[in-house]
Amino acid sequence: MKMFSAIVSTIILFAGLAGGPPAVADETIKIGEINSYSALPSFTDPYRKGWRLALEEINAAGGVDGKKLEVISKDDGGKPADAVTQANELVASDGVVMLAGTFFSNIGLAVSDYAKQKKIMFLAAEPLTDAITMSKGNRYTFRLRPGTYEQAAMLADEAAKLPAKKWATIAPNYEYGQSAVAAFKKLLSAKRPDVQWVGEQWPPQGKIDAGAVAEAIAKTEPDAIFNVTFGPDLVKLVREGETRGLFKDRSVVSLLSGEPEYLDPLKDETPVGWIVTGYPWNAVSIPDHAAFLKAYQAKYDDYPRLGSVVGYSTLKSAAAILAKAHSTDSEKLVGAAEGIKVDTPFGPITFRAIDHQSTLGAFVGKTALKDGKGVMVDVTYHDGANSMPSEADVKAQRPPN
Repeated sequence: MKMFSAIVSTIILFAGLAGGPPAVADETIKIGEINSYSALPSFTDPYRKGWRLALEEINAAGGVDGKKLEVISKDDGGKPADAVTQANELVASDGVVMLAGTFFSNIGLAVSDYAKQKKIMFLAAEPLTDAITMSKGNRYTFRLRPGTYEQAAMLADEAAKLPAKKWATIAPNYEYGQSAVAAFKKLLSAKRPDVQWVGEQWPPQGKIDAGAVAEAIAKTEPDAIFNVTFGPDLVKLVREGETRGLFKDRSVVSLLSGEPEYLDPLKDETPVGWIVTGYPWNAVSIPDHAAFLKAYQAKYDDYPRLGSVVGYSTLKSAAAILAKAHSTDSEKLVGAAEGIKVDTPFGPITFRAIDHQSTLGAFVGKTALKDGKGVMVDVTYHDGANSMPSEADVKAQRPPN
């Protein structure tokens, strides 16, 4: 009997150990966020403020399905290999259910490929290369910002109205710059078959020899220039170009140059009359933007940059996808994201099912000087839905999911 009791006690003990304590559901839903905070703080610092504001609002409203959202953020330092390492740590060690973020196009593509291999959803916030939704698109990657094709289409509409026939291009020599120039050339040439492409310069990103670039472009004697440089490279190009008379009596069409991140450092050196995409934060009449602006200024005592809108909209999109899916399963998240509508400071957007590109748009206008600062004037908001690649083009270029 003593032996029987001991056996029973042992069985009960092991049964208890096998069952363990009652299962407790995770109290938070974790999202892994990766960006180039140390490599390009002018954009990524406002971006981080934007998603932190959104996170605060989402959790104050009860989170998603009663659970708080938690963002685990990593700095990739502008290096694709580091971004992939961090993505793996976020998934394998931190238990995130979704990846988000990235800025540089080559990094976005690297994380997108990781997401495809690991079958985890990736909400690309900023990388603008067309490849991320087209030639290298995949089932698990979605992109928020309008890509180079869309923004080039918006600018090509304005460029086609100019009398200029001879064009030159200046763009950073990596995926984003190459993609932007290819799209702009294709779209402008289609609208203006009389256009000639007389010169191009491909400076390394972040290491432009602006004087040499300006002189090389000037020798081709273009009527107009398409510029894709940004950040410190843009400041150097403007300064050296003005010194050498590069922009005198020439039209300039410049991608992103109307964003406060890039206008603010130019100060009173801001060139006047460039046709640009950007973000005139104090002149936006979209109703949803007023609430965002008020909340952002109340929290940070500062005006938003475009990065702020991107960060805010990225996390709002992630929360909307999770809420619609009622699950953290990757396949269900992808299903929920295809065709989902999300409210943003620029109004409602939709993530198109065929290529996972959102319909977020961009502002197009001209640069001007006001009180010693660069601003955008003559501004129009272009809905991204009106400038997207056709479904036929998507089917021709994008691999099947």
